[in-house]
Amino acid sequence: MKAIIPVAGVGSRLRPHTLSNPKVLLNVAGKPIIGHIMDKLIASGIDEAIVIVGYLGDMIEKWLRKHYTIKFTFVTQHEQLGLAHAIWMCKPHVNESEPLFIILGDTIFDVDLETVLKSPFSTLGVKVVEDPRRFGVAVTSDDKILKLVEKPDTPVSNLAIVGLYFLKQAGPLFASIDFLIDKKIKTKGEYQLTDALQLMIDKGEPFTTFPVHGWYDCGKSETLLSTNEILLKENISKKIYPGCIINNPVFIADSAVLEHAIIGPNTTIGEQAVVVNSIISDSIIGSDARVKHIMLEHSIVGNNASVTGTPHKINIGDYSEIRLG
Repeated sequence: MKAIIPVAGVGSRLRPHTLSNPKVLLNVAGKPIIGHIMDKLIASGIDEAIVIVGYLGDMIEKWLRKHYTIKFTFVTQHEQLGLAHAIWMCKPHVNESEPLFIILGDTIFDVDLETVLKSPFSTLGVKVVEDPRRFGVAVTSDDKILKLVEKPDTPVSNLAIVGLYFLKQAGPLFASIDFLIDKKIKTKGEYQLTDALQLMIDKGEPFTTFPVHGWYDCGKSETLLSTNEILLKENISKKIYPGCIINNPVFIADSAVLEHAIIGPNTTIGEQAVVVNSIISDSIIGSDARVKHIMLEHSIVGNNASVTGTPHKINIGDYSEIRLG
């Protein structure tokens, strides 16, 4: 089965880290965001992926081809015209009579995807949220979707659509997007996938929902760190580092170098990172970073960045250098 994975966004809320790195390649609990997604998809039977890239897309393509052997097709979205437009660009690469799975590229999830892919109906992943105004939402009755609304100003449902979409047949979806684009129908200035799905519902396509209890946001630095903490819960490092104290759960890359350090809990240390005379907790340290003589918590240090000093919280991007004291 094919999956479509849109990853063309620039990740502006995660700057400075996304100035030199695509959001989906940011390290969370020992691997890039896209790595968590791909592992779940492949384990569930997905054997082909169409990846919609844009900003720094060549880096995403290089990483995926290096780490996975399934068939990839890369489609470049040059203009950010909305999610429906991004999906529409994949039409030449999809057999319209076959099922299709769509997952947003910044959605790390924990759900029984094998069961979802066997659904007798098209179905959307949903999660109960306190403030539905930030999301597309589903209005349901007897487990069937009656209506979809994109970021409603007045809440009509607390079932947020979380970025997991299973279509029994791809053809009706592309026909609906064709209609939106042909008639230039936009919501909030973009061609919305929820509008295309609503057209399908209006034409009689049955849609159900499935609950997504584990849905982890990686859109901001605070949520990236909280997702890192959640995913590390079962990650226990057994390696011994002389002169160091490891407070699990942590992820420490095999190539990382630690000297006189206290690491964890809830901390990721990337490949070839060097940590010396430092205390680090609830943080993400990127690959090839240098961290010395410092105490950090709730911090993100980018790839190839260098930090020396005595602050307690920091958020610096790739190739930066900070010296304090």
